[in-house]
Amino acid sequence: MRQLEYKNIINQVWFLQLSFWLFFCFVSFITLTIWYEQHAWPYIFHTLLQSILGLTLSFSLYWVFMLVWDHSLILRLSINIFFVLIVAFVWTLIRIATFIYMTEEKNVWNDFGGWYFGSIFIFLSWASMFHGIRYYQLLQNEHKIMLRIESGIKDEQLKRMTAQTIARDAQIKMLRYQLNPHFLCNTLNAINSLIELEEPQKAQRMTVQLSKFLRYSLDNNPNTKVSLESELNALNLYLEIEKTRFGDRLKLDFQIGEKAKVGSIPSLLLQPIIENSMKHVIAKNENGGTIHLNASVKDQQLILELSDTGLEVKLDRNKIRNSNRRGVGLRNIDQRLKVLYEGAYKIDLKIISNGALKTTIKIPYEPLTISANNRANRNHRGHIL
Repeated sequence: MRQLEYKNIINQVWFLQLSFWLFFCFVSFITLTIWYEQHAWPYIFHTLLQSILGLTLSFSLYWVFMLVWDHSLILRLSINIFFVLIVAFVWTLIRIATFIYMTEEKNVWNDFGGWYFGSIFIFLSWASMFHGIRYYQLLQNEHKIMLRIESGIKDEQLKRMTAQTIARDAQIKMLRYQLNPHFLCNTLNAINSLIELEEPQKAQRMTVQLSKFLRYSLDNNPNTKVSLESELNALNLYLEIEKTRFGDRLKLDFQIGEKAKVGSIPSLLLQPIIENSMKHVIAKNENGGTIHLNASVKDQQLILELSDTGLEVKLDRNKIRNSNRRGVGLRNIDQRLKVLYEGAYKIDLKIISNGALKTTIKIPYEPLTISANNRANRNHRGHIL
């Protein structure tokens, strides 16, 4: 790549050199040869020859200018002017000598001052062109370096973001799939109990319901959020399984605000909380109990409140406050929300009357569009068919 750029710079130098001296040859021919009616071939050849000589001598100036380029401005300016005067002097001597030889003109040396002044002006013009080209090349090179640096930074940022995204996806999937074995073990134990109690129809129905629920759970991307309404539809698959187990002992009281229905939440967020109530309240109460769910929107936050009827035996407050001693599902919820919302969420567990546990989750209210809701509902219906 660098060799190609260096070759392009050399080609550019040659092109501008040839262009400068061809322009000088043309101007000399128009303003001197034709103006003074020197139409003979020796005069024309001399005009061409002095341009070739100027081109050759200018390369010596190019070498000197490049040699002192990195020195201070004053030193570089002094050396450049000095060598311009020397090269112009040499070029003037050769021009006059060849002009006398080719045209047999007399008394040309008397005009040496005029010739020398013209030579100085021409090489100063050449030096100006050199510095203009040089600074332009440096500016272009610096611009390319900056573009490479910016491109490298962007690539590095993209790699870092990709790595973070992969790590984030892996963490979310790990947390998400932690739910399925937990729920699966409980449900399979229930199916086994039904088989032992010789209730094959209930066992078969629960197996079908379990299949539908797991299909929805595994097919849905854990990184995408779904509307609360879609989540409740999926939650009904789980509740159908539990109703098979508990029958009339399981009662539900869901109060869902219209605005809250379109709010987005991580899929299968509510299932482990309700499962916790099933395990510690419904299953342990002879008369079962009621699970309450209230969803509302306040101050651009989606507020989910889940509670149950509780037990006469009070729960251990320290067990609730210590996240390391919570159930797998509740720890999983806290970790998933931390990954998805960082510090923009709140989860609160507290004991209310009769030892009941109330779980309050507050997350940013992010309404899904109608098309997204319809698409989620279509996917949901497709999963359970």
